[in-house]
Amino acid sequence: MKISAMQWLACTTLLLITVTIFATMNLSFSWVFFLTVFGQLMLVFTVYKVLKDDYTTDKTFKDFYEDRPDLGES
Repeated sequence: MKISAMQWLACTTLLLITVTIFATMNLSFSWVFFLTVFGQLMLVFTVYKVLKDDYTTDKTFKDFYEDRPDLGES
């Protein structure tokens, strides 16, 4: 099963939020340190996956934001 770039981003975000919760709960330093290092490695890999993702769109800067299409037509 191939994991998409957005799934990598979600997993990395959840891991780093978990690290924050563990640090707040005074969990063992070794667990927090290990998860922090692992989270940083996942973050670097996630950035690579997002930048190399084969995603194309026909939108331009004139389209502005999709939630406000009326602003891009002027």
